Amino acid sequence: MSAAEFRAETKDIVQDIVLEEVFPHAPETIWKTLTSAQLIARWLMQPTGFEAVEGKAFTFQTTPGGKWDGVIHCRVLEVIPNRRLVYAWKGGDERNTGYGAPLDTVVTWSLTPVEAGTRIRLVHAGFVMPRNESAYTVMSGGWKKVVRQLDEISGEK
Repeated sequence: MSAAEFRAETKDIVQDIVLEEVFPHAPETIWKTLTSAQLIARWLMQPTGFEAVEGKAFTFQTTPGGKWDGVIHCRVLEVIPNRRLVYAWKGGDERNTGYGAPLDTVVTWSLTPVEAGTRIRLVHAGFVMPRNESAYTVMSGGWKKVVRQLDEISGEK
């Protein structure tokens, strides 16, 4: 069953995590931090197989839980250099509830030049409640830390 079919059948509520910040860096600098596997490992997790190429599949490994092996399966959905990066973010196991429950979401990074630098908008969309409540809660706080680290690493260049 697809995530859309599951939502339609259960009429669950879908929540998104949305963060917006302005960083004093050029879009090109932030883009490099968003799209270099070596740099992604410093502000998020070590990706395996990542390239900023539409259709490219890659993974992240996080802490396993229950029947879930901790692998986050991703696929690059859209690349507009220095402007927009979108990827699918899927993980979990049908046999889990709470941590490690099935997750089928999309992460969108949008970069907009502004006078003070670059406005970054992160949208992690598609958390189905109540099934993904644990992931939503943990990742809401986690993405705030990740975005701060993205700013710090971008500033090191």
